Amino acid sequence: MEKRRIDNLIRRGKIIQGVRQFFLEQEFVEIETPALVSSPGMEPHLSALELYCTRPDGCRMKKYLHTSPEYCMKKLLGAGWEKIFQICRVFRDGEIGNTHQIEFIMLEWYRSNADYRKIMEDCEGLINYLFAKVLGIFDWSYQGKKLDFTLPFKRLSVAQAMRLHGGVDIEKNLDAPSLLKEARSGGYHFDQEGKYSFDEVFFKVFLEAVEPRLGFPQPTILYDYPASMAALARLKPDNPLWAERFELYIAGLELANAFSELTDTEEQRRRFEEEQRLRALMGKTVYPIDEELLQSLSHMPPAAGIALGVDRLVMLFCDAPSIQDVLAFPIT
Repeated sequence: MEKRRIDNLIRRGKIIQGVRQFFLEQEFVEIETPALVSSPGMEPHLSALELYCTRPDGCRMKKYLHTSPEYCMKKLLGAGWEKIFQICRVFRDGEIGNTHQIEFIMLEWYRSNADYRKIMEDCEGLINYLFAKVLGIFDWSYQGKKLDFTLPFKRLSVAQAMRLHGGVDIEKNLDAPSLLKEARSGGYHFDQEGKYSFDEVFFKVFLEAVEPRLGFPQPTILYDYPASMAALARLKPDNPLWAERFELYIAGLELANAFSELTDTEEQRRRFEEEQRLRALMGKTVYPIDEELLQSLSHMPPAAGIALGVDRLVMLFCDAPSIQDVLAFPIT
Protein backbone atom coordinates (compact mmCIF):
# COMPACT_ATOMS: atom_id res chain seq x y z
CA MET A 1 0.00 0.00 0.00
CA GLU A 2 1.44 3.38 -1.02
CA LYS A 3 2.47 5.85 1.67
CA ARG A 4 -0.14 8.47 0.70
CA ARG A 5 -2.98 6.02 1.23
CA ILE A 6 -1.50 4.91 4.55
CA ASP A 7 -1.30 8.55 5.69
CA ASN A 8 -4.89 9.13 4.58
CA LEU A 9 -6.13 6.10 6.49
CA ILE A 10 -4.32 7.19 9.65
CA ARG A 11 -5.92 10.64 9.36
CA ARG A 12 -9.28 8.98 8.64
CA GLY A 13 -9.07 7.18 11.98
CA LYS A 14 -8.27 10.43 13.78
CA ILE A 15 -11.24 12.17 12.13
CA ILE A 16 -13.68 9.45 13.19
CA GLN A 17 -12.29 9.55 16.72
CA GLY A 18 -12.67 13.34 16.68
CA VAL A 19 -16.27 13.14 15.49
CA ARG A 20 -17.13 10.77 18.31
CA GLN A 21 -15.38 12.93 20.91
CA PHE A 22 -17.12 16.10 19.70
CA PHE A 23 -20.59 14.64 20.18
CA LEU A 24 -19.79 13.00 23.49
CA GLU A 25 -18.51 16.36 24.78
CA GLN A 26 -21.83 17.87 23.62
CA GLU A 27 -23.64 15.23 25.72
CA PHE A 28 -25.08 13.30 22.79
CA VAL A 29 -25.68 9.58 23.22
CA GLU A 30 -24.10 7.28 20.64
CA ILE A 31 -26.58 4.68 19.45
CA GLU A 32 -26.71 1.80 16.96
CA THR A 33 -29.58 0.84 14.69
CA PRO A 34 -30.06 -2.19 12.38
CA ALA A 35 -28.48 -2.26 8.93
CA LEU A 36 -31.08 -4.85 7.85
CA VAL A 37 -34.48 -3.20 7.49
CA SER A 38 -37.86 -3.83 5.89
CA SER A 39 -38.11 -0.36 4.34
CA PRO A 40 -34.80 1.19 3.27
CA GLY A 41 -35.98 4.70 2.36
CA MET A 42 -38.31 6.03 -0.30
CA GLU A 43 -36.17 8.65 -2.11
CA PRO A 44 -36.89 8.02 -5.84
CA HIS A 45 -33.27 8.25 -7.00
CA LEU A 46 -31.78 5.83 -4.47
CA SER A 47 -31.59 2.06 -4.89
CA ALA A 48 -31.13 -0.28 -1.94
CA LEU A 49 -29.33 -3.61 -1.86
CA GLU A 50 -31.84 -6.37 -1.21
CA LEU A 51 -31.36 -9.82 0.27
CA TYR A 52 -33.28 -12.68 1.82
CA CYS A 53 -32.95 -13.89 5.41
CA THR A 54 -34.00 -17.41 6.44
CA ARG A 55 -35.78 -18.04 9.74
CA PRO A 56 -35.32 -21.31 11.68
CA ASP A 57 -38.64 -22.57 10.28
CA GLY A 58 -37.31 -22.15 6.74
CA CYS A 59 -39.43 -19.09 5.91
CA ARG A 60 -37.52 -16.54 3.81
CA MET A 61 -37.92 -12.83 4.56
CA LYS A 62 -37.03 -10.05 2.13
CA LYS A 63 -34.85 -7.38 3.71
CA TYR A 64 -32.77 -4.42 2.57
CA LEU A 65 -29.47 -2.91 3.65
CA HIS A 66 -30.35 0.56 4.84
CA THR A 67 -29.50 3.59 2.70
CA SER A 68 -29.56 5.70 5.88
CA PRO A 69 -30.28 5.06 9.58
CA GLU A 70 -32.73 7.98 9.51
CA TYR A 71 -35.96 6.04 9.97
CA CYS A 72 -34.73 4.10 12.99
CA MET A 73 -33.19 7.17 14.61
CA LYS A 74 -36.48 9.04 14.29
CA LYS A 75 -38.23 6.13 15.97
CA LEU A 76 -35.90 6.69 18.92
CA LEU A 77 -36.83 10.39 18.97
CA GLY A 78 -40.46 9.32 19.10
CA ALA A 79 -39.60 7.08 22.05
CA GLY A 80 -38.21 10.02 24.02
CA TRP A 81 -34.50 10.18 23.17
CA GLU A 82 -33.29 13.79 22.93
CA LYS A 83 -29.72 14.05 21.53
CA ILE A 84 -28.41 11.06 19.58
CA PHE A 85 -25.72 10.36 16.99
CA GLN A 86 -24.48 7.40 15.00
CA ILE A 87 -21.49 6.59 12.77
CA CYS A 88 -22.41 3.65 10.57
CA ARG A 89 -22.05 1.95 7.21
CA VAL A 90 -24.82 2.51 4.70
CA PHE A 91 -25.40 1.07 1.24
CA ARG A 92 -26.67 2.56 -2.04
CA ASP A 93 -26.61 0.41 -5.13
CA GLY A 94 -25.16 1.70 -8.39
CA GLU A 95 -23.21 4.58 -6.82
CA ILE A 96 -19.53 4.41 -7.80
CA GLY A 97 -17.46 7.47 -8.73
CA ASN A 98 -15.04 10.07 -7.42
CA THR A 99 -17.48 11.04 -4.65
CA HIS A 100 -19.64 7.91 -4.41
CA GLN A 101 -19.30 4.34 -3.14
CA ILE A 102 -21.90 1.60 -2.83
CA GLU A 103 -20.79 1.07 0.79
CA PHE A 104 -19.81 4.18 2.72
CA ILE A 105 -19.78 5.78 6.17
CA MET A 106 -22.58 8.07 7.33
CA LEU A 107 -22.69 10.28 10.39
CA GLU A 108 -26.18 11.21 11.52
CA TRP A 109 -27.25 13.21 14.53
CA TYR A 110 -30.63 14.39 15.81
CA ARG A 111 -31.87 16.88 18.38
CA SER A 112 -35.36 17.03 19.85
CA ASN A 113 -36.89 20.44 20.54
CA ALA A 114 -34.66 22.06 17.91
CA ASP A 115 -34.85 23.15 14.30
CA TYR A 116 -32.42 23.24 11.37
CA ARG A 117 -30.77 26.43 12.63
CA LYS A 118 -29.36 24.54 15.63
CA ILE A 119 -28.01 21.85 13.31
CA MET A 120 -26.28 24.59 11.29
CA GLU A 121 -24.48 25.61 14.48
CA ASP A 122 -23.54 21.97 15.12
CA CYS A 123 -21.96 21.77 11.65
CA GLU A 124 -19.85 24.85 12.28
CA GLY A 125 -18.77 23.55 15.67
CA LEU A 126 -17.93 20.06 14.37
CA ILE A 127 -15.84 21.20 11.40
CA ASN A 128 -13.85 23.67 13.46
CA TYR A 129 -13.36 21.13 16.26
CA LEU A 130 -11.97 18.61 13.78
CA PHE A 131 -9.55 21.08 12.21
CA ALA A 132 -8.30 22.06 15.66
CA LYS A 133 -8.01 18.48 16.97
CA VAL A 134 -6.91 16.62 13.81
CA LEU A 135 -4.86 19.19 11.90
CA GLY A 136 -4.17 21.84 14.52
CA ILE A 137 -4.67 24.58 11.91
CA PHE A 138 -7.49 26.51 10.23
CA ASP A 139 -5.60 27.56 7.09
CA TRP A 140 -6.33 24.85 4.53
CA SER A 141 -6.55 24.31 0.77
CA TYR A 142 -8.41 21.70 -1.18
CA GLN A 143 -7.19 20.79 -4.66
CA GLY A 144 -5.22 24.03 -4.92
CA LYS A 145 -8.01 26.35 -3.73
CA LYS A 146 -7.66 28.12 -0.38
CA LEU A 147 -10.48 27.75 2.12
CA ASP A 148 -11.56 30.05 4.92
CA PHE A 149 -13.11 28.42 8.00
CA THR A 150 -13.85 31.65 9.85
CA LEU A 151 -17.14 31.44 11.75
CA PRO A 152 -19.95 31.81 10.97
CA PHE A 153 -20.02 29.86 7.72
CA LYS A 154 -21.64 31.51 4.70
CA ARG A 155 -25.42 31.12 4.60
CA LEU A 156 -27.13 31.29 1.22
CA SER A 157 -30.75 30.50 0.44
CA VAL A 158 -31.44 28.24 -2.53
CA ALA A 159 -33.28 31.09 -4.26
CA GLN A 160 -30.30 33.42 -3.74
CA ALA A 161 -27.87 30.80 -5.06
CA MET A 162 -29.97 30.18 -8.17
CA ARG A 163 -30.01 33.91 -8.94
CA LEU A 164 -26.34 34.49 -8.12
CA HIS A 165 -24.79 31.48 -9.82
CA GLY A 166 -27.53 30.14 -12.08
CA GLY A 167 -29.04 33.35 -13.42
CA VAL A 168 -32.63 32.23 -12.82
CA ASP A 169 -35.20 33.44 -10.30
CA ILE A 170 -37.16 30.58 -8.74
CA GLU A 171 -39.09 32.98 -6.50
CA LYS A 172 -40.68 34.64 -9.55
CA ASN A 173 -40.80 31.51 -11.71
CA LEU A 174 -42.67 29.06 -9.50
CA ASP A 175 -43.99 26.81 -12.29
CA ALA A 176 -42.19 24.63 -14.81
CA PRO A 177 -43.07 26.55 -18.03
CA SER A 178 -41.90 29.94 -16.74
CA LEU A 179 -38.70 28.52 -15.19
CA LEU A 180 -37.97 26.60 -18.40
CA LYS A 181 -38.44 29.76 -20.45
CA GLU A 182 -36.03 31.74 -18.27
CA ALA A 183 -33.47 28.93 -18.25
CA ARG A 184 -33.54 28.66 -22.02
CA SER A 185 -33.14 32.42 -22.39
CA GLY A 186 -30.14 32.13 -20.07
CA GLY A 187 -28.42 29.71 -22.42
CA TYR A 188 -29.27 26.35 -20.86
CA HIS A 189 -29.88 23.66 -23.46
CA PHE A 190 -33.09 21.63 -23.40
CA ASP A 191 -34.60 19.44 -26.11
CA GLN A 192 -37.05 21.59 -28.02
CA GLU A 193 -39.82 19.01 -27.87
CA GLY A 194 -39.22 17.90 -24.32
CA LYS A 195 -41.61 18.51 -21.45
CA TYR A 196 -39.95 19.17 -18.12
CA SER A 197 -41.08 19.38 -14.53
CA PHE A 198 -40.05 22.24 -12.28
CA ASP A 199 -37.62 19.95 -10.47
CA GLU A 200 -36.00 18.78 -13.72
CA VAL A 201 -35.36 22.35 -14.87
CA PHE A 202 -34.16 23.31 -11.41
CA PHE A 203 -31.62 20.51 -11.16
CA LYS A 204 -30.23 21.09 -14.64
CA VAL A 205 -29.42 24.69 -13.69
CA PHE A 206 -28.31 23.72 -10.20
CA LEU A 207 -25.95 20.93 -11.22
CA GLU A 208 -24.44 22.80 -14.18
CA ALA A 209 -24.01 26.27 -12.73
CA VAL A 210 -24.69 26.43 -8.99
CA GLU A 211 -23.31 23.40 -7.16
CA PRO A 212 -19.74 23.61 -8.56
CA ARG A 213 -19.45 27.17 -7.16
CA LEU A 214 -20.59 26.44 -3.62
CA GLY A 215 -18.25 26.33 -0.63
CA PHE A 216 -15.48 28.61 -1.93
CA PRO A 217 -13.67 30.01 -0.02
CA GLN A 218 -15.98 29.63 2.99
CA PRO A 219 -18.10 26.56 3.72
CA THR A 220 -21.62 27.32 2.54
CA ILE A 221 -24.89 26.38 4.19
CA LEU A 222 -27.46 26.27 1.39
CA TYR A 223 -30.90 26.51 2.96
CA ASP A 224 -34.65 26.69 2.26
CA TYR A 225 -35.39 24.35 -0.64
CA PRO A 226 -38.57 24.51 -2.75
CA ALA A 227 -41.45 22.63 -1.12
CA SER A 228 -41.35 19.97 -3.87
CA MET A 229 -37.87 19.01 -2.61
CA ALA A 230 -38.77 18.85 1.07
CA ALA A 231 -38.22 15.07 1.39
CA LEU A 232 -38.67 14.49 5.16
CA ALA A 233 -38.43 18.19 6.09
CA ARG A 234 -41.27 20.34 7.40
CA LEU A 235 -42.39 23.38 5.40
CA LYS A 236 -41.72 26.85 6.76
CA PRO A 237 -44.74 27.83 8.87
CA ASP A 238 -44.67 31.43 7.63
CA ASN A 239 -44.06 30.54 3.96
CA PRO A 240 -44.97 26.97 2.93
CA LEU A 241 -43.49 27.44 -0.54
CA TRP A 242 -40.15 26.56 1.07
CA ALA A 243 -38.89 23.67 3.20
CA GLU A 244 -36.67 23.93 6.28
CA ARG A 245 -33.89 21.93 4.71
CA PHE A 246 -30.21 22.73 4.19
CA GLU A 247 -27.11 21.19 2.67
CA LEU A 248 -23.51 21.87 3.68
CA TYR A 249 -20.97 22.49 0.92
CA ILE A 250 -17.21 22.83 1.27
CA ALA A 251 -15.00 23.32 -1.81
CA GLY A 252 -17.78 22.18 -4.14
CA LEU A 253 -18.35 18.96 -2.17
CA GLU A 254 -21.83 18.34 -0.81
CA LEU A 255 -21.12 16.98 2.67
CA ALA A 256 -24.44 16.95 4.47
CA ASN A 257 -28.22 17.15 4.15
CA ALA A 258 -30.34 18.39 7.08
CA PHE A 259 -33.98 19.00 8.00
CA SER A 260 -36.28 20.46 10.53
CA GLU A 261 -38.14 17.19 10.79
CA LEU A 262 -41.66 16.70 9.53
CA THR A 263 -43.83 15.32 12.35
CA ASP A 264 -47.19 15.43 10.55
CA THR A 265 -48.08 11.76 10.06
CA GLU A 266 -50.65 12.28 7.33
CA GLU A 267 -48.43 14.64 5.33
CA GLN A 268 -45.53 12.20 5.58
CA ARG A 269 -47.76 9.35 4.38
CA ARG A 270 -48.84 11.48 1.43
CA ARG A 271 -45.20 12.16 0.52
CA PHE A 272 -44.27 8.48 0.83
CA GLU A 273 -47.15 7.50 -1.46
CA GLU A 274 -46.05 10.11 -4.00
CA GLU A 275 -42.50 8.76 -3.89
CA GLN A 276 -43.85 5.24 -4.39
CA ARG A 277 -45.70 6.50 -7.47
CA LEU A 278 -42.55 8.15 -8.83
CA ARG A 279 -40.47 5.02 -8.24
CA ALA A 280 -43.02 2.97 -10.16
CA LEU A 281 -42.96 5.45 -13.07
CA MET A 282 -39.15 5.25 -13.12
CA GLY A 283 -39.21 1.46 -13.19
CA LYS A 284 -37.57 1.18 -9.77
CA THR A 285 -38.41 -1.16 -6.92
CA VAL A 286 -41.32 0.23 -4.88
CA TYR A 287 -40.42 -0.14 -1.22
CA PRO A 288 -43.05 -0.61 1.50
CA ILE A 289 -44.00 2.31 3.71
CA ASP A 290 -42.52 2.07 7.19
CA GLU A 291 -45.66 2.08 9.32
CA GLU A 292 -43.65 2.04 12.55
CA LEU A 293 -41.99 5.29 11.51
CA LEU A 294 -45.33 6.94 10.81
CA GLN A 295 -46.60 5.83 14.20
CA SER A 296 -43.47 7.25 15.86
CA LEU A 297 -43.93 10.62 14.18
CA SER A 298 -47.17 11.10 16.09
CA HIS A 299 -45.16 10.95 19.35
CA MET A 300 -42.12 12.88 18.14
CA PRO A 301 -41.47 16.39 19.50
CA PRO A 302 -40.23 19.18 17.21
CA ALA A 303 -36.80 17.95 16.08
CA ALA A 304 -34.01 18.39 13.58
CA GLY A 305 -31.42 16.05 12.13
CA ILE A 306 -28.68 15.66 9.55
CA ALA A 307 -26.77 13.07 7.53
CA LEU A 308 -23.10 13.80 6.79
CA GLY A 309 -20.87 11.78 4.47
CA VAL A 310 -17.76 10.89 6.47
CA ASP A 311 -15.74 9.68 3.47
CA ARG A 312 -16.18 13.02 1.71
CA LEU A 313 -15.18 14.81 4.89
CA VAL A 314 -12.00 12.70 4.96
CA MET A 315 -11.36 13.60 1.30
CA LEU A 316 -11.42 17.25 2.31
CA PHE A 317 -9.04 16.75 5.24
CA CYS A 318 -6.64 14.68 3.10
CA ASP A 319 -6.82 16.93 0.01
CA ALA A 320 -7.82 13.81 -1.91
CA PRO A 321 -9.49 14.18 -5.34
CA SER A 322 -11.34 10.86 -5.12
CA ILE A 323 -13.16 8.92 -2.43
CA GLN A 324 -11.14 5.84 -3.44
CA ASP A 325 -8.02 7.59 -2.10
CA VAL A 326 -9.31 7.54 1.49
CA LEU A 327 -10.56 3.94 1.61
CA ALA A 328 -8.54 0.82 2.41
CA PHE A 329 -10.67 -1.34 0.09
CA PRO A 330 -12.46 0.86 -2.46
CA ILE A 331 -14.99 -0.52 -4.90
CA THR A 332 -13.73 0.56 -8.35
